[in-house]
Amino acid sequence: MNTILANYTASITELKKSPTELLKNAGDEAIAILNHNSPSAYLIPSETYEKLMEIVEEYHLSKKVEERLSDIEKPIKVNIDEL
Repeated sequence: MNTILANYTASITELKKSPTELLKNAGDEAIAILNHNSPSAYLIPSETYEKLMEIVEEYHLSKKVEERLSDIEKPIKVNIDEL
């Protein structure tokens, strides 16, 4: 059985009938869309999605920073005012 990672659930049929009503009832919470009682998708507010994308972008940037800092060359300290 799959774990449902949301406080609200709806069937695909319910989603087809009234997506606006589902979003209204869930507020700023995610909704698990179920197909045969198993999550097939998650419907999340746009603000939540945007925050998730920021987190992913920051994660990838931090990995690049770590990669570049681990290069053989010694890091150079730079003053932003001198740029």
